[in-house]
Amino acid sequence: MSQSDTAARAVVEPTSEETEFVFFSGKGGVGKSTVSCATATWLADNDYETLLVTTDPAPNLSDIFNQDIGHEVTGIDDVPNLSAIEIDPDVAAEEYRQETIEPMRALLDDEEIETVEEQLNSPCVEEIAAFDNFVDFMDSPEYDVVVFDTAPTGHTIRLMELPSDWNAELEKGGSTCIGPAASMDDKKADYERAIDTLSDESRTSFAFVGKPESSSIDEIERSASDLAELGIESQLLVVNGYLPESVCDDPFFEGKRADEQAVIDRVESTFERQALATYPLQPGEIAGLELLSDVGGVLYDGDEATVDVDAATRRASDHEAVDFDSLTAPDAVAEELAPVEDTRYLFFTGKGGVGKSTIASTTAVSLAEAGYETLVVTTDPAAHLADIFEQPVSHEPTSVGQANLDAARIDQERALEEYRTQVLDHVREMYAEKDDTQIDVEAAIANVEEELESPCAEEMAALEKFVSYFEEDGYDVVVFDTAPTGHTLRLLELPSDWKGFMDLGSLTKGAAPANGGKYDEVIETMQDPSRSSFAFVMYPEFTPMMEAYRAAMDLKDQVGIETSLVVANYLLPEDDGDNAFFENRRAQQAEYLTEIKERFDVPMMLAPLRQEEPVGLDDLREFGAEVTGLAGMLEDDREEVTVS
Repeated sequence: MSQSDTAARAVVEPTSEETEFVFFSGKGGVGKSTVSCATATWLADNDYETLLVTTDPAPNLSDIFNQDIGHEVTGIDDVPNLSAIEIDPDVAAEEYRQETIEPMRALLDDEEIETVEEQLNSPCVEEIAAFDNFVDFMDSPEYDVVVFDTAPTGHTIRLMELPSDWNAELEKGGSTCIGPAASMDDKKADYERAIDTLSDESRTSFAFVGKPESSSIDEIERSASDLAELGIESQLLVVNGYLPESVCDDPFFEGKRADEQAVIDRVESTFERQALATYPLQPGEIAGLELLSDVGGVLYDGDEATVDVDAATRRASDHEAVDFDSLTAPDAVAEELAPVEDTRYLFFTGKGGVGKSTIASTTAVSLAEAGYETLVVTTDPAAHLADIFEQPVSHEPTSVGQANLDAARIDQERALEEYRTQVLDHVREMYAEKDDTQIDVEAAIANVEEELESPCAEEMAALEKFVSYFEEDGYDVVVFDTAPTGHTLRLLELPSDWKGFMDLGSLTKGAAPANGGKYDEVIETMQDPSRSSFAFVMYPEFTPMMEAYRAAMDLKDQVGIETSLVVANYLLPEDDGDNAFFENRRAQQAEYLTEIKERFDVPMMLAPLRQEEPVGLDDLREFGAEVTGLAGMLEDDREEVTVS
């Protein structure tokens, strides 16, 4: 066993009689769930009673273990000592509401109960309810270790901030949007205990998972710094999915591997204080106990990785070259991207790590090249538009060096400050108009200021900023680079959820500006296929395909929004990688491309794997000309666009 394997093992293996906790986080799509499942399986195989919990709103534990798991703790088949749960935010929210209300029914009258029920219809109850589940599992003496498969990085940082945020909110007393503070002493004690546990390195370990790509490692560096500010140190970094040397026998993949090894060398020098473990790319998908055991053995026992092409689930001999012309129609893709009369809103979403930001940026550059005034906005807390454009990207729309193109990123702190100012200005105007000497205006304003310190004000602030981009003048197209799937669904549900809550007159005691009509307009715009296009980005594998498909169904059922376009990204080149390893992966991609076409039945943008990720305007223009279908749509040829 090497020194690095020993160090990795020491991070995840429990060493005390108390329950210990291991968190895995990282950029979406880097194999975080796979590593979490493999770690939990390895711990269980080593006789530790283990619970695996996913806090990701778009979980895939069931896919990896090939069995239904869901919101209840479920034993994993053929793995004694291992159980798992996928926290469902909707179920968690309803459970939270019932647990909060039931003890009050014997103490309060019907009118008071109705008031509490209105409070508990706050959309931010979903956040605190999912978090309560998380905290509950931090008090699980029946387990030796609890492994948390967390949401992609930006949302994980938010999760780690919540104990302190809500604890501070409850200390104020009075009424909160998650229930009366006086009734929540037990919750306060739980949050205080969670704060202590998260910062106790003898009980809590934090691990990052990343791909051997600069953007993935850049995000880990930023996130590790953010965690350190919360008093949480990361102890392990897993670099997942590097190309095996034995299969890189042509210039294209030799170059790809050399780039990956340079990133791994950088990791070794940059993250000297953390244990480092690596695992190679496989010829097929990692699912089922045999491959999970292989991952665990490599990471923690020093085993040699098994890269067995002959054992792959798909055989090279079955593969036929993909007929790309039968899968895509560039004109149909371009029609979903270009505006007709009013401003067009494009949403790119999907599982983390599938290239959403690159595809959104590429599309924005192509639209600008075609003469459309374009704004690209990222709503992802772990945004890296600045890295892609090689230009600063700030909270307000600014040029990134391309004619007709601006970019912006939602800065949560600034959005919150803007929202607080907006609400307080509205309150002052409201009381000035009333001119009622019986009202203690300063006390009322102080009360609203206190409510605006609530953690759920952050969600409302992000929503307000998101909605504001539907009011930006002068743009033919607004492109949204969204957060990973589960969080995007949450964002798109918010206009309806918050409108309903404000219709009750409950938000900040009626102090918030009356935005219900504005939210109605945004909802209608998103539901109008002539104004908005929703594109799911995925690479052609089972997990990202199924996550996108389930999300598309949820988007249709819950928000009334139809999917307009799918993007199949990272398609392996047919002329490179002439060996069984890549033939197996191409066969796998071909199968899923056909299934994606059948499942979604919408135009498909096909984006090939490139020698290097497109970075900078020149690369983005070249890539856009190849994939978007917009190359021939020049200013003189397109219809005149009127922006309303």
